[in-house]
Amino acid sequence: MAEGDAAQLKEEGNRHFQLQDYKAATKSYSQALKLTKDKALLATLYRNRAACGLKTENYVQAASDASRAIDINSSDIKALYRRCQALEHLGKLDQAFKDVQRCATLEPRNQNFQETLRRLNTSIQEKLRVQFSTDSRVQKMFEILLDPNSDADKLEKSANNLIVLGREEAGAEKIFQNNGVALLLQLVDTKKPELMLAAVRTLSGMCSGHRARATAILHAVRIDRICSLMAAENEEMSLAVCNLLQAIIDSLSGEDKQEHRGKEEAVVLDTKKDLKQITSHLLDMLVSKKVSGQGRDQALNLLNKNVPRKDLAIHDNSRTIYVVDNGLRKILKVVGQVPDLPSCLPLTDNTRMLASILINKLYDDLRCDPERDHFRKICEEYITGKFDPQDMDKNVIAIQTVSGILQGPFDLGNQLLGLRGVMEMMVALCGSERETDQLVAVEALIHASTKLSRATFIITNGVSLLKEIYKTTKNEKIKIRTLVGLCKLGSAGGTDYALRQFAEGSTEKLAKQCRKWLCNASIDTRTRRWAVEGLAYLTLDADVKDDFVQDIPALQAMFELAKTSDKTILYSVATTLVNCTNSYDVKEVIPELVQLAKFSKQHVPEEHPKDKKDFVDMRVKRLLKAGVISVLACMVKADNAILTDQTKELLARVFLALCDNPKDRGTIVAQGGGKVYEVVRPLVSLLDTQRDGLQNYEALLGLTNLSGRSDKLRQKIFKEKALPDIENYMFENHDQLRQAATECMCNMVVNKEVQERFLADGNDRLKLVVLLCGEDDDKVQNAAAGALAMLTAAHKKLCLKMTQVTTQWLEILQRLCLHDRLSVQHRGLVIAYNLLAADAELAKKLVESELLEILTVVGKQEPDEKKAAVVQTARECLVKCMDYGFIKPVS
Repeated sequence: MAEGDAAQLKEEGNRHFQLQDYKAATKSYSQALKLTKDKALLATLYRNRAACGLKTENYVQAASDASRAIDINSSDIKALYRRCQALEHLGKLDQAFKDVQRCATLEPRNQNFQETLRRLNTSIQEKLRVQFSTDSRVQKMFEILLDPNSDADKLEKSANNLIVLGREEAGAEKIFQNNGVALLLQLVDTKKPELMLAAVRTLSGMCSGHRARATAILHAVRIDRICSLMAAENEEMSLAVCNLLQAIIDSLSGEDKQEHRGKEEAVVLDTKKDLKQITSHLLDMLVSKKVSGQGRDQALNLLNKNVPRKDLAIHDNSRTIYVVDNGLRKILKVVGQVPDLPSCLPLTDNTRMLASILINKLYDDLRCDPERDHFRKICEEYITGKFDPQDMDKNVIAIQTVSGILQGPFDLGNQLLGLRGVMEMMVALCGSERETDQLVAVEALIHASTKLSRATFIITNGVSLLKEIYKTTKNEKIKIRTLVGLCKLGSAGGTDYALRQFAEGSTEKLAKQCRKWLCNASIDTRTRRWAVEGLAYLTLDADVKDDFVQDIPALQAMFELAKTSDKTILYSVATTLVNCTNSYDVKEVIPELVQLAKFSKQHVPEEHPKDKKDFVDMRVKRLLKAGVISVLACMVKADNAILTDQTKELLARVFLALCDNPKDRGTIVAQGGGKVYEVVRPLVSLLDTQRDGLQNYEALLGLTNLSGRSDKLRQKIFKEKALPDIENYMFENHDQLRQAATECMCNMVVNKEVQERFLADGNDRLKLVVLLCGEDDDKVQNAAAGALAMLTAAHKKLCLKMTQVTTQWLEILQRLCLHDRLSVQHRGLVIAYNLLAADAELAKKLVESELLEILTVVGKQEPDEKKAAVVQTARECLVKCMDYGFIKPVS
């Protein structure tokens, strides 16, 4: 009936078309399309509707319908020509040309096709001529940009066009060959911010991926001029110039991953001299008073990114050695800056921290003890050279430098604390009448007490001093810092409930004061940051973290600070959130060792009652309600060296803890949790046999949660090379690890690149998944069957491959289809359907086995609410068998 109606509607559409009622004809063809499955008729209907689209100038619809007709019959000449006409009107001349070329091949004598072919060829040549004769366009753009009388709209349009042109290889080359660099420098000379930005961004595009052009631009513009532009107060300009310099560095060092060959390779023989010159100028920028705080930060960012080796397997660390020899003292000068002294260089909130991170990266990049000894001697000479009994400012700078190093390579900082006079000078500055001295000394004491050994020394010698300063000072900045010092010393016992440094209730009082300062908007941001620093230590105490998550104003104040330009707060916020969610490492307590410790009267760690799961779950819910996800998303976006891998790992732990309850995951995605894909790398780094089982298990759970969200996250996990590690844990004897890894793989197989790994010859990936389907563990079976169901649905080749990887495949499949757990049974039946649909010979083999009986038994059941999907899939399998003619229906 339906096919007859469809044919009738087609004829009706044809009559409407002849009467030029194209709207009615389209309606008839559309109705007919819904009623037929006949391929020949479908092709005709789509082709006819495409003709209506051409007549009504609905070219997008016409092209789409013609494509559908071509999909059914690739030699449908009418559909090809109609798509050609639609594409021509849409301006897609090259695609239209291909279609009419195919038509002319099929019917070489058709004059209409030959004429269209000639016309399109002429149009394409003209378009290419206009497109590639960029000389006049470039010239016109520069005329508009350099004309002082040009109106604002024209200026903006020309500037944007120039940037876009600079990013395209052909456009960049045309600009370059037409004296473009000199004209761009004229734009820079106008001193108009929008024109200067356009020029710098255009130069960035021209340098990207082209070593010869990047070298020529570097020499034409000159590195000293580039650095002077980066030194500007304008944050946007400073960042744009930083990107230009990064593009030049990438092209010169080969980091752009482009292949340089032929003439270009011949032009540029050696780039080391230019790279060294860039590094030298960046180091000079660090100590110049003419450089803005923003410019100094960008110089530090470039050094952080480009000097230390990205892969320690590369032996050449000559860039680091060069910076240590020629620039370490300059970096130490930045680290030792004291904002309240008149001699201080222009800084931002992030400058000193960026310098500390650079020192840490350089120190880590050294290969041997002599190199580290040399590094340490430079630091020692610099610090001891500052000590001067006659000049207190120099002493303050020396202690500030030690404080900065303690925030970088702590082992080096610890060695410097042992230098004669350093600890004594810290104590002396604490007792100084000058508030600047007290401020620096207290900060240094805080950083010095990171190690328990040092903390013990300071508890003995410095706590009374800190308490005295806290009581006597009227300066809020000093008061907060001394409080943080006390907080840090008070948390020396970590999460151990029994190891409390202070009297009962003192920790809560300190935390209450920190929260009070945190909420006080009248105090400057830099000082309020220290209140979060204090909470980062105090929230190791369960009473403190429980109170904190209930204090909504304090939470919101911390979240707002995390979104500011002061990125030095990121680590403290991340640490506080890790503490509140209990996502830190907890050593496994072995009962036998506890008994042994008690017998030998050794200390046994105790868990606080409020660190039990119910309390942790409640804290997680309160954090989610307060909007913690949007803060995490904002934090991971920070394009800054301060967002270290360590901070990323902390954020990953927090995100993992928040995702623990499946019911909360909808809220997390709604708040922007899907954007936190930067946490993937730290989670992957936790997959390591050197780490304990709990860390690996939690990392696998985190990756499972993320891989179930979107293909973008699955792609990220794949690019971070996590797949081999996930596969390794699928072999693991530990039940929970094997289950977590299999569940993660179940989500990952949706990704096309992962599927290609299974399709590749010479590997046992598919065999492993099939064998895991035969495990006794329900959860492992469920995950493995899910993975196999998706793989066999995606590729027929994998259906056939499944039957070849192990002789047990049929037995395993039958067990799945008879499983007591409905979710496992459903997945087994889906696999059976995929195999039946893949190949007639394979289907025959399955029908001849006991599987047919299983399908019949399951399919005959009355489907209740729980079994509906299982029974329906079994029936679809039986219908497939009937389609092949292997079985017949019984009335």
